[in-house]
Amino acid sequence: MNGYCSRCAAPMATAILGGKERNQCPDCGFVAWRNPAPVGLALIEHEGKLVLIRRNEDPLATYWAPPAGYVECGESVPEAVKREAHEECGLDIVLDGLVDVCSQADVEVLIVVYRAHSIGGILKAGDDASEVGLFRPQDLPVQAYPATGTVTDQWFYRVIEDTIARWRDRVQDNSTVRRTEK
Repeated sequence: MNGYCSRCAAPMATAILGGKERNQCPDCGFVAWRNPAPVGLALIEHEGKLVLIRRNEDPLATYWAPPAGYVECGESVPEAVKREAHEECGLDIVLDGLVDVCSQADVEVLIVVYRAHSIGGILKAGDDASEVGLFRPQDLPVQAYPATGTVTDQWFYRVIEDTIARWRDRVQDNSTVRRTEK
């Protein structure tokens, strides 16, 4: 990764810091830390169904996935999730709770997953989506594991499958509850 120091423009060098190889400037001491980029993902219920977009971009271009995207500087993770939902599927949402935080050592992103429901907007495919769909638990798309994909593709696939399964299981559990009146 070397390159040049973003502070003083000197050539960067490899150094062992904290037991790991890091890029460090020998002139000013600046360390170019490699940290995972945060991504927000929303399991959005709209009209009692799960909103999924067909992705235009990698990772997993052409796969169905919940709306998700990078957190930008100047916004919180919840703000990013709401922005991405609007950009990718046209819906305004309210977050209903944190589902999971997903990471893997050899992948350079960290995914924060929320449950959400729509409160407005118009359902339509947005910037990173070729189409948008509404799925009942029994109609969720079956997608092949990306065996020849990158480590990021394979990890993201598992995150998508796991989070969608959590939504499906929660919806099915809630639908089997019977209430009786006295």
